[in-house]
Amino acid sequence: TIGASSFRIMERGFFFESASGVCFPNEVNRKYILGLLNSKVVQAIAEMLNPTATLQSGDLARVPVLKDNNKFEQVNRLVEDNIKLSMMDWDSYEISWDFKGHPLVLGRLPEPVWGDVPDKVAFQNTSIPYTYRIYWKKACEYRFEKLKANEEELNRVFISIYGLQDELTPEVADKDVTVHRIFDTKDDVPESMQGSSYVRTKRDEIVSLLSYAVGCMFGRYSLDTDGLAYAGGDWDDGKYKTFLPDRDGILPITDEEYLEDDIVSRLCGWLKAAYGADTLEENLDFIAGALGGKGNSSREIIRSYFLKDFFKDHCKTYQKRPIYWLFDSGKQNGFKALIYLHRYTPDTIGNLRVDYLHKMQRVYESEINRMQDMIDHSTNAREVAASTKRKEKLQKQLKECRDYDEMIAH
Repeated sequence: TIGASSFRIMERGFFFESASGVCFPNEVNRKYILGLLNSKVVQAIAEMLNPTATLQSGDLARVPVLKDNNKFEQVNRLVEDNIKLSMMDWDSYEISWDFKGHPLVLGRLPEPVWGDVPDKVAFQNTSIPYTYRIYWKKACEYRFEKLKANEEELNRVFISIYGLQDELTPEVADKDVTVHRIFDTKDDVPESMQGSSYVRTKRDEIVSLLSYAVGCMFGRYSLDTDGLAYAGGDWDDGKYKTFLPDRDGILPITDEEYLEDDIVSRLCGWLKAAYGADTLEENLDFIAGALGGKGNSSREIIRSYFLKDFFKDHCKTYQKRPIYWLFDSGKQNGFKALIYLHRYTPDTIGNLRVDYLHKMQRVYESEINRMQDMIDHSTNAREVAASTKRKEKLQKQLKECRDYDEMIAH
Protein backbone atom coordinates (compact mmCIF):
# COMPACT_ATOMS: atom_id res chain seq x y z
CA THR A 1 0.00 0.00 0.00
CA ILE A 2 1.04 3.59 -0.45
CA GLY A 3 1.54 4.27 3.25
CA ALA A 4 3.93 1.32 3.51
CA SER A 5 5.83 1.96 0.25
CA SER A 6 9.60 1.83 0.44
CA PHE A 7 12.15 2.43 -2.27
CA ARG A 8 15.62 0.96 -2.45
CA ILE A 9 18.54 0.69 -4.82
CA MET A 10 18.41 -2.29 -7.19
CA GLU A 11 21.84 -3.34 -8.38
CA ARG A 12 22.64 -4.59 -11.87
CA GLY A 13 21.60 -8.14 -12.77
CA PHE A 14 18.14 -8.22 -11.18
CA PHE A 15 14.75 -8.58 -12.86
CA PHE A 16 11.60 -6.76 -11.84
CA GLU A 17 7.88 -7.09 -12.53
CA SER A 18 4.70 -5.04 -12.42
CA ALA A 19 3.78 -5.73 -8.78
CA SER A 20 7.12 -4.33 -7.67
CA GLY A 21 7.89 -1.53 -10.07
CA VAL A 22 11.21 0.13 -10.80
CA CYS A 23 12.12 3.79 -11.40
CA PHE A 24 15.01 4.80 -13.64
CA PRO A 25 16.28 8.20 -12.48
CA ASN A 26 19.53 9.45 -13.97
CA GLU A 27 22.73 8.75 -12.06
CA VAL A 28 23.19 12.34 -10.89
CA ASN A 29 19.79 12.61 -9.22
CA ARG A 30 19.35 9.00 -8.13
CA LYS A 31 20.20 9.38 -4.43
CA TYR A 32 18.33 12.66 -4.11
CA ILE A 33 15.18 11.11 -5.60
CA LEU A 34 15.60 7.99 -3.44
CA GLY A 35 15.69 10.16 -0.33
CA LEU A 36 12.62 12.07 -1.49
CA LEU A 37 10.60 8.95 -2.31
CA ASN A 38 11.25 7.48 1.16
CA SER A 39 10.32 10.72 2.92
CA LYS A 40 7.12 11.66 4.70
CA VAL A 41 6.50 14.27 2.01
CA VAL A 42 6.02 11.75 -0.80
CA GLN A 43 4.08 9.44 1.50
CA ALA A 44 1.63 12.25 2.22
CA ILE A 45 1.37 13.30 -1.45
CA ALA A 46 0.86 9.71 -2.61
CA GLU A 47 -1.92 9.18 -0.08
CA MET A 48 -3.69 12.27 -1.42
CA LEU A 49 -3.32 11.12 -5.03
CA ASN A 50 -4.58 7.58 -4.41
CA PRO A 51 -5.49 6.81 -0.79
CA THR A 52 -6.80 3.25 -1.22
CA ALA A 53 -4.84 1.36 -3.88
CA THR A 54 -1.33 0.01 -4.19
CA LEU A 55 1.12 2.61 -5.44
CA GLN A 56 1.27 2.49 -9.26
CA SER A 57 3.74 4.03 -11.68
CA GLY A 58 1.04 6.50 -12.79
CA ASP A 59 0.63 7.73 -9.21
CA LEU A 60 4.38 8.10 -8.85
CA ALA A 61 4.61 10.08 -12.09
CA ARG A 62 2.24 12.67 -10.64
CA VAL A 63 4.45 13.38 -7.61
CA PRO A 64 6.06 16.83 -8.00
CA VAL A 65 9.85 16.77 -7.63
CA LEU A 66 11.39 19.95 -6.22
CA LYS A 67 15.17 19.99 -6.40
CA ASP A 68 16.96 22.30 -4.00
CA ASN A 69 20.57 22.67 -5.13
CA ASN A 70 21.54 24.10 -1.74
CA LYS A 71 20.42 20.86 -0.03
CA PHE A 72 21.47 18.48 -2.80
CA GLU A 73 24.83 17.35 -1.35
CA GLN A 74 23.42 17.05 2.18
CA VAL A 75 20.63 14.77 0.92
CA ASN A 76 23.09 12.67 -1.09
CA ARG A 77 25.35 12.19 1.97
CA LEU A 78 22.44 11.15 4.18
CA VAL A 79 21.06 8.72 1.58
CA GLU A 80 24.50 7.21 0.97
CA ASP A 81 24.95 6.75 4.71
CA ASN A 82 21.53 5.08 4.98
CA ILE A 83 22.32 2.69 2.15
CA LYS A 84 25.58 1.72 3.86
CA LEU A 85 23.90 1.20 7.25
CA SER A 86 21.15 -0.92 5.71
CA MET A 87 23.62 -3.04 3.75
CA MET A 88 25.77 -3.63 6.84
CA ASP A 89 22.69 -4.81 8.71
CA TRP A 90 21.46 -7.09 5.91
CA ASP A 91 24.91 -8.54 5.23
CA SER A 92 25.21 -9.64 8.86
CA TYR A 93 22.87 -12.57 8.12
CA GLU A 94 23.69 -15.59 6.00
CA ILE A 95 20.76 -15.20 3.60
CA SER A 96 22.53 -12.14 2.17
CA TRP A 97 24.53 -12.80 -0.99
CA ASP A 98 27.28 -10.63 0.49
CA PHE A 99 27.43 -12.39 3.87
CA LYS A 100 31.08 -12.57 4.97
CA GLY A 101 30.86 -14.30 8.35
CA HIS A 102 28.87 -14.28 11.56
CA PRO A 103 29.30 -11.05 13.58
CA LEU A 104 29.65 -12.99 16.85
CA VAL A 105 32.75 -14.80 15.61
CA LEU A 106 35.85 -13.20 17.03
CA GLY A 107 38.64 -11.54 15.16
CA ARG A 108 36.71 -11.69 11.89
CA LEU A 109 34.36 -8.76 12.45
CA PRO A 110 33.67 -6.10 9.82
CA GLU A 111 35.66 -2.88 10.12
CA PRO A 112 34.43 -0.73 13.04
CA VAL A 113 32.39 1.95 11.33
CA TRP A 114 29.55 1.86 13.84
CA GLY A 115 30.78 4.47 16.29
CA ASP A 116 32.05 4.23 19.83
CA VAL A 117 32.44 0.46 20.28
CA PRO A 118 35.70 -1.42 20.94
CA ASP A 119 38.04 -2.24 18.11
CA LYS A 120 37.88 -5.80 16.79
CA VAL A 121 41.36 -6.60 18.15
CA ALA A 122 39.83 -6.63 21.64
CA PHE A 123 37.78 -9.70 20.78
CA GLN A 124 40.60 -12.14 20.19
CA ASN A 125 40.23 -15.23 22.39
CA THR A 126 37.21 -14.00 24.29
CA SER A 127 33.68 -15.31 24.80
CA ILE A 128 30.31 -15.21 23.05
CA PRO A 129 28.55 -13.36 25.91
CA TYR A 130 31.25 -10.66 25.91
CA THR A 131 31.09 -10.23 22.14
CA TYR A 132 27.29 -10.22 22.18
CA ARG A 133 27.06 -7.54 24.87
CA ILE A 134 30.04 -5.31 24.11
CA TYR A 135 30.10 -5.46 20.33
CA TRP A 136 27.03 -6.82 18.62
CA LYS A 137 24.19 -5.25 20.61
CA LYS A 138 25.99 -1.90 20.57
CA ALA A 139 26.68 -2.11 16.84
CA CYS A 140 23.01 -2.81 16.11
CA GLU A 141 21.87 -0.05 18.46
CA TYR A 142 24.24 2.41 16.82
CA ARG A 143 22.96 1.54 13.33
CA PHE A 144 19.37 1.86 14.53
CA GLU A 145 19.88 5.28 16.11
CA LYS A 146 21.97 6.55 13.20
CA LEU A 147 19.48 5.43 10.55
CA LYS A 148 16.57 6.88 12.48
CA ALA A 149 18.36 10.23 12.90
CA ASN A 150 19.26 10.31 9.20
CA GLU A 151 15.70 9.56 8.12
CA GLU A 152 14.34 12.27 10.39
CA GLU A 153 16.87 14.74 9.00
CA LEU A 154 15.83 13.84 5.44
CA ASN A 155 12.19 14.37 6.41
CA ARG A 156 13.12 17.73 7.92
CA VAL A 157 14.93 18.79 4.74
CA PHE A 158 12.14 17.81 2.35
CA ILE A 159 9.39 19.21 4.59
CA SER A 160 11.26 22.51 4.43
CA ILE A 161 11.75 22.33 0.65
CA TYR A 162 8.05 21.66 0.09
CA GLY A 163 6.92 24.22 2.68
CA LEU A 164 4.91 21.67 4.67
CA GLN A 165 6.10 22.60 8.17
CA ASP A 166 2.51 23.16 9.29
CA GLU A 167 1.34 19.84 7.83
CA LEU A 168 4.03 17.28 8.65
CA THR A 169 6.53 16.43 11.38
CA PRO A 170 9.92 14.79 10.69
CA GLU A 171 9.80 12.17 13.48
CA VAL A 172 10.08 8.51 12.51
CA ALA A 173 8.48 5.84 14.71
CA ASP A 174 10.91 3.25 16.12
CA LYS A 175 8.94 0.38 14.55
CA ASP A 176 9.42 1.93 11.08
CA VAL A 177 13.23 1.96 11.24
CA THR A 178 14.37 -0.82 8.92
CA VAL A 179 17.51 -2.21 10.55
CA HIS A 180 17.59 -4.87 13.24
CA ARG A 181 17.58 -4.10 16.92
CA ILE A 182 18.42 -6.76 19.51
CA PHE A 183 16.79 -7.39 22.89
CA ASP A 184 17.66 -10.15 25.33
CA THR A 185 14.07 -11.43 25.52
CA LYS A 186 10.70 -10.63 23.96
CA ASP A 187 9.68 -9.09 27.29
CA ASP A 188 12.42 -6.47 26.84
CA VAL A 189 10.96 -5.16 23.58
CA PRO A 190 9.52 -1.66 24.23
CA GLU A 191 6.06 -0.68 23.11
CA SER A 192 7.58 1.61 20.46
CA MET A 193 9.03 -1.46 18.69
CA GLN A 194 5.94 -3.66 18.88
CA GLY A 195 4.95 -4.81 15.40
CA SER A 196 8.38 -4.25 13.87
CA SER A 197 9.71 -7.12 11.77
CA TYR A 198 13.25 -5.98 12.62
CA VAL A 199 13.15 -6.96 16.29
CA ARG A 200 15.48 -9.83 17.18
CA THR A 201 16.20 -11.52 20.48
CA LYS A 202 19.31 -13.09 21.96
CA ARG A 203 17.85 -16.46 21.00
CA ASP A 204 17.58 -15.37 17.35
CA GLU A 205 21.24 -14.38 17.34
CA ILE A 206 22.35 -17.67 18.89
CA VAL A 207 20.19 -19.65 16.46
CA SER A 208 21.92 -17.83 13.59
CA LEU A 209 25.33 -18.49 15.19
CA LEU A 210 24.56 -22.23 15.42
CA SER A 211 23.48 -22.19 11.78
CA TYR A 212 26.83 -20.63 10.88
CA ALA A 213 28.66 -23.19 13.04
CA VAL A 214 26.91 -26.06 11.24
CA GLY A 215 27.88 -24.39 7.97
CA CYS A 216 31.51 -24.50 9.13
CA MET A 217 31.12 -28.18 10.06
CA PHE A 218 29.94 -28.92 6.52
CA GLY A 219 32.50 -26.66 4.86
CA ARG A 220 29.95 -24.19 3.52
CA TYR A 221 31.72 -21.54 5.59
CA SER A 222 35.21 -21.33 6.99
CA LEU A 223 36.76 -19.44 9.89
CA ASP A 224 39.57 -18.56 7.48
CA THR A 225 37.54 -17.43 4.44
CA ASP A 226 35.04 -14.64 3.91
CA GLY A 227 31.63 -15.61 2.54
CA LEU A 228 30.91 -18.98 0.97
CA ALA A 229 33.84 -21.36 1.15
CA TYR A 230 32.03 -24.19 -0.69
CA ALA A 231 28.69 -24.35 -2.46
CA GLY A 232 29.53 -26.85 -5.19
CA GLY A 233 32.37 -27.11 -7.66
CA ASP A 234 35.92 -28.05 -6.73
CA TRP A 235 36.70 -28.59 -3.08
CA ASP A 236 39.72 -26.66 -1.76
CA ASP A 237 41.31 -27.99 1.45
CA GLY A 238 43.39 -24.82 1.65
CA LYS A 239 40.36 -22.81 2.77
CA TYR A 240 40.13 -24.70 6.07
CA LYS A 241 42.93 -24.33 8.61
CA THR A 242 41.46 -23.11 11.90
CA PHE A 243 38.63 -25.65 11.84
CA LEU A 244 38.38 -28.69 9.57
CA PRO A 245 34.95 -29.59 8.12
CA ASP A 246 33.37 -32.98 8.73
CA ARG A 247 35.14 -35.65 6.71
CA ASP A 248 32.11 -37.29 5.08
CA GLY A 249 29.60 -34.41 5.28
CA ILE A 250 27.24 -36.34 7.58
CA LEU A 251 26.35 -34.97 11.04
CA PRO A 252 24.48 -37.43 13.28
CA ILE A 253 22.11 -36.02 15.92
CA THR A 254 21.50 -38.29 18.89
CA ASP A 255 19.37 -37.83 22.01
CA GLU A 256 22.25 -38.98 24.22
CA GLU A 257 26.03 -38.78 23.87
CA TYR A 258 26.63 -42.01 21.97
CA LEU A 259 29.03 -40.96 19.18
CA GLU A 260 32.32 -39.08 19.30
CA ASP A 261 31.51 -37.14 16.12
CA ASP A 262 27.87 -36.20 16.69
CA ILE A 263 26.74 -32.63 16.13
CA VAL A 264 27.19 -31.51 19.77
CA SER A 265 30.74 -32.86 19.90
CA ARG A 266 31.50 -31.12 16.62
CA LEU A 267 30.02 -27.90 18.00
CA CYS A 268 32.35 -28.07 21.01
CA GLY A 269 35.30 -28.47 18.65
CA TRP A 270 34.14 -25.48 16.60
CA LEU A 271 33.72 -23.30 19.71
CA LYS A 272 37.24 -24.15 20.82
CA ALA A 273 38.60 -23.24 17.38
CA ALA A 274 36.66 -19.98 17.14
CA TYR A 275 36.93 -18.72 20.73
CA GLY A 276 39.58 -20.78 22.46
CA ALA A 277 39.30 -23.75 24.81
CA ASP A 278 39.32 -21.62 27.97
CA THR A 279 35.84 -20.20 27.33
CA LEU A 280 34.15 -23.40 26.10
CA GLU A 281 31.95 -23.97 29.14
CA GLU A 282 31.05 -20.27 29.41
CA ASN A 283 30.03 -20.26 25.75
CA LEU A 284 28.00 -23.46 26.07
CA ASP A 285 26.19 -22.01 29.09
CA PHE A 286 25.41 -18.81 27.20
CA ILE A 287 24.12 -20.71 24.16
CA ALA A 288 21.95 -22.97 26.31
CA GLY A 289 20.61 -20.03 28.29
CA ALA A 290 19.63 -18.22 25.09
CA LEU A 291 17.97 -21.30 23.59
CA GLY A 292 16.01 -22.16 26.73
CA GLY A 293 14.46 -25.58 27.17
CA LYS A 294 14.87 -28.45 29.59
CA GLY A 295 18.03 -30.30 30.47
CA ASN A 296 20.39 -31.04 33.32
CA SER A 297 23.34 -29.42 31.57
CA SER A 298 24.13 -26.97 28.80
CA ARG A 299 25.07 -29.82 26.49
CA GLU A 300 21.71 -31.52 27.07
CA ILE A 301 19.80 -28.34 26.27
CA ILE A 302 21.83 -27.78 23.10
CA ARG A 303 21.42 -31.44 22.11
CA SER A 304 17.66 -31.10 22.55
CA TYR A 305 17.66 -28.02 20.32
CA PHE A 306 19.47 -29.83 17.52
CA LEU A 307 17.18 -32.82 17.94
CA LYS A 308 13.87 -30.91 17.90
CA ASP A 309 14.23 -27.38 16.56
CA PHE A 310 17.33 -26.85 14.43
CA PHE A 311 15.85 -28.13 11.18
CA LYS A 312 12.61 -26.19 11.73
CA ASP A 313 14.60 -22.98 12.25
CA HIS A 314 16.73 -23.78 9.20
CA CYS A 315 13.66 -24.23 6.98
CA LYS A 316 12.25 -20.96 8.31
CA THR A 317 15.49 -19.10 7.56
CA TYR A 318 15.66 -20.49 4.03
CA GLN A 319 11.90 -20.16 3.41
CA LYS A 320 11.26 -23.90 3.10
CA ARG A 321 14.20 -24.38 0.71
CA PRO A 322 16.71 -26.05 3.06
CA ILE A 323 20.34 -26.50 2.06
CA TYR A 324 20.94 -28.91 4.96
CA TRP A 325 18.73 -31.98 4.64
CA LEU A 326 17.50 -34.03 7.59
CA PHE A 327 17.30 -37.83 7.62
CA ASP A 328 14.80 -38.67 10.36
CA SER A 329 13.65 -42.14 11.41
CA GLY A 330 10.55 -40.89 13.27
CA LYS A 331 9.05 -39.69 16.52
CA GLN A 332 11.19 -41.98 18.72
CA ASN A 333 14.31 -40.06 17.62
CA GLY A 334 16.03 -43.33 16.88
CA PHE A 335 18.13 -41.82 14.13
CA LYS A 336 18.69 -38.32 12.83
CA ALA A 337 21.44 -36.96 10.63
CA LEU A 338 22.06 -33.83 8.58
CA ILE A 339 23.74 -33.72 5.20
CA TYR A 340 24.73 -30.69 3.09
CA LEU A 341 23.03 -30.44 -0.29
CA HIS A 342 26.18 -29.26 -2.08
CA ARG A 343 28.26 -32.15 -0.75
CA TYR A 344 25.78 -34.82 -1.78
CA THR A 345 27.35 -37.67 -3.79
CA PRO A 346 26.09 -41.06 -5.04
CA ASP A 347 27.73 -42.58 -1.94
CA THR A 348 26.19 -40.27 0.67
CA ILE A 349 23.14 -42.34 1.56
CA GLY A 350 25.09 -45.60 1.52
CA ASN A 351 27.67 -44.11 3.87
CA LEU A 352 24.94 -42.70 6.10
CA ARG A 353 23.31 -46.15 6.34
CA VAL A 354 26.43 -48.23 6.92
CA ASP A 355 28.56 -45.85 8.99
CA TYR A 356 25.85 -44.24 11.11
CA LEU A 357 22.47 -45.97 11.01
CA HIS A 358 23.93 -49.45 11.49
CA LYS A 359 26.28 -48.11 14.15
CA MET A 360 23.33 -46.65 16.08
CA GLN A 361 21.58 -50.01 15.93
CA ARG A 362 24.61 -51.65 17.52
CA VAL A 363 24.72 -48.90 20.15
CA TYR A 364 21.07 -49.49 21.04
CA GLU A 365 21.57 -53.25 21.20
CA SER A 366 24.54 -52.80 23.54
CA GLU A 367 22.65 -50.34 25.75
CA ILE A 368 19.62 -52.63 25.93
CA ASN A 369 21.86 -55.48 27.11
CA ARG A 370 23.47 -53.17 29.68
CA MET A 371 20.07 -52.09 31.01
CA GLN A 372 18.98 -55.73 31.22
CA ASP A 373 22.12 -56.58 33.17
CA MET A 374 21.35 -53.77 35.65
CA ILE A 375 17.76 -54.98 35.99
CA ASP A 376 18.96 -58.53 36.68
CA HIS A 377 21.66 -57.65 39.21
CA SER A 378 20.71 -54.39 40.91
CA THR A 379 19.20 -54.42 44.40
CA ASN A 380 18.13 -50.77 44.17
CA ALA A 381 14.43 -50.58 43.26
CA ARG A 382 14.74 -47.04 41.89
CA GLU A 383 17.69 -48.03 39.71
CA VAL A 384 15.79 -51.05 38.40
CA ALA A 385 12.77 -48.88 37.53
CA ALA A 386 14.95 -46.34 35.71
CA SER A 387 16.76 -49.08 33.81
CA THR A 388 13.46 -50.71 32.83
CA LYS A 389 12.10 -47.42 31.55
CA ARG A 390 15.25 -46.68 29.56
CA LYS A 391 15.32 -50.21 28.14
CA GLU A 392 11.77 -49.79 26.83
CA LYS A 393 12.72 -46.48 25.20
CA LEU A 394 15.82 -48.03 23.61
CA GLN A 395 13.80 -50.96 22.26
CA LYS A 396 11.41 -48.55 20.54
CA GLN A 397 14.34 -46.63 19.08
CA LEU A 398 15.98 -49.83 17.87
CA LYS A 399 12.79 -50.98 16.15
CA GLU A 400 12.39 -47.57 14.53
CA CYS A 401 15.97 -47.74 13.25
CA ARG A 402 15.48 -51.22 11.78
CA ASP A 403 12.32 -50.11 10.00
CA TYR A 404 14.11 -47.02 8.74
CA ASP A 405 17.05 -49.13 7.58
CA GLU A 406 14.74 -50.97 5.19
CA MET A 407 13.55 -47.69 3.70
CA ILE A 408 17.08 -46.32 3.38
CA ALA A 409 18.25 -49.56 1.78
CA HIS A 410 15.46 -49.30 -0.79
